[in-house]
Amino acid sequence: MRLPRLAHRACALALAAAALSGCASAPGVAVPPVPGQPPPLATPGDAYAELGIAELLGRMAEGTLDSRTLVQAYLDRIAAIDKAGPTLNAVIELNPDALREAAMLDGERREGRMRGPLHGIPVLLKDNIDARPMANSAGSLALADHRPAPDAFLVQRLREAGAVILGKTNLSEWANFRSTRSISGWSGRGGQTRNPYVLDRTPCGSSSGTGAAIAASLATVGVGTETNGSILCPAAVHGLVGVKPTVGLVSRHGIIPIAASQDTAGPMARSVADAAALLQVLAADDPRDPASAGDTHRDVADYAARLDPGALRGARIGVLRKHGVNPQPDVDAAFTRALDALRAQGAVLVDADIATAGQWGAPSLEVLLYEFHDGVDAYLADSGAAAASLAGVAAYNRANAAREMPLFGQELIEQSLAKGPLTDRAYRNARDTARRLAKAEGLDATLAGQRLDALVAPTMGPAWPIDPVNGDRFTGASYGVAAVAGTPSITVPMGDARGLPLGLVFMGPAWSEGRLLGYAYAFEQATRARRPPRFLPTISVESPPAGGDR
Repeated sequence: MRLPRLAHRACALALAAAALSGCASAPGVAVPPVPGQPPPLATPGDAYAELGIAELLGRMAEGTLDSRTLVQAYLDRIAAIDKAGPTLNAVIELNPDALREAAMLDGERREGRMRGPLHGIPVLLKDNIDARPMANSAGSLALADHRPAPDAFLVQRLREAGAVILGKTNLSEWANFRSTRSISGWSGRGGQTRNPYVLDRTPCGSSSGTGAAIAASLATVGVGTETNGSILCPAAVHGLVGVKPTVGLVSRHGIIPIAASQDTAGPMARSVADAAALLQVLAADDPRDPASAGDTHRDVADYAARLDPGALRGARIGVLRKHGVNPQPDVDAAFTRALDALRAQGAVLVDADIATAGQWGAPSLEVLLYEFHDGVDAYLADSGAAAASLAGVAAYNRANAAREMPLFGQELIEQSLAKGPLTDRAYRNARDTARRLAKAEGLDATLAGQRLDALVAPTMGPAWPIDPVNGDRFTGASYGVAAVAGTPSITVPMGDARGLPLGLVFMGPAWSEGRLLGYAYAFEQATRARRPPRFLPTISVESPPAGGDR
């Protein structure tokens, strides 16, 4: 969960390997040095660190790599980077069966039995997604021993496609819907996750652990969840591609919720191609999720077929110049370069504005407060958790405040507990108002009024310093309209601010994921803006810009 400020406040490295094999956006091309910055650390698993799904599957097919070797390389890398060395603290729990499962998949490959398009590929999951035999805790100590028996529907899909569930990632506790003074990337169970680009900067929330882990190549791809920015925010500050699908494209069954109106899971990856491949597996009807079952407007076509370097030619793209992000010179400069790249690829740029911008914030928060109480109670009861209700969680937190609330409280939980049932008129009015302002009179009206195919804007500002005293210093974002509207958005790297990654967000109407993936791919291939992290301890006033002459 990532809301605007009002609602958001709602070893030593012992094993060295080969140099990085290449950028995610340009497989096989050596990563160039960055002027004035140290080279990347030599770490376990570097031989595979920047390789994507297609490259890894190609090596497995030719017999030069197997899944067990790849899983072990990631486990070594997690030990060296996440639990020692820079100590990212991104992985909250490992799957004890991962090596066994990888070996089994290798055996199936040798016998000519392939499960699907992710056969042998390691995936990390945010720790609010049910995946046996691991706990599903939302980062809360109250759920540290909560081990649901069945997998979430999306995890079933991943296993059926041949993926290896490597482990779970830390998150902002309760998906950043606990306190008005929260710290992104902190949970009572997992502690503080750090940004691998600059370690004292925020990993953003709430899919912070997934963002840090995939940026640092602790797995091939990851799954995050979003209510309002929790995929896009950590993806942007970690130089990743993040996809927030249309609500209903990916099942939420087996995911600890915030709000049924806005919740969705989605891919976080180092390239658009990897994000598309993962989304292809995740997208499916599930009769247990009313938002996903049988919608006739769903477009789950071959996303890979939409990855055309020429996809932007003739596309009418609305440019949101004043929408959401506070003015910042590095962001403005990167956005100007991004617009130049879009034009060079044949896009027709049209200045656009959303007439209702910001008006949906208050009713959306009201919706979330109602739906959080209702959804968490239902999830906890259905999954047999020891803390059987949101009230039970709040009581646990109060009784264990020294461990659970040493830095900030649980104001949003308490506010949610004060709300009534979803039959309340106040809830229904807020739900209808928020969706109307963000969708019908907001995003949809802007697209239709100027015959636009998509909107673009800076995803958000650069990552701010982690501050245990004041909490997050959120500087605005552009993705909120798509979050509240329930429509898709995709962030893709567009540059940096002194080594801190910046993202460009594409937003479109419901079920336009394929089109947006095409635009994002064309932009990615034209700019190749992503750079791997260098685990810098901080940014000093003497630090030169990381982007060099880009």
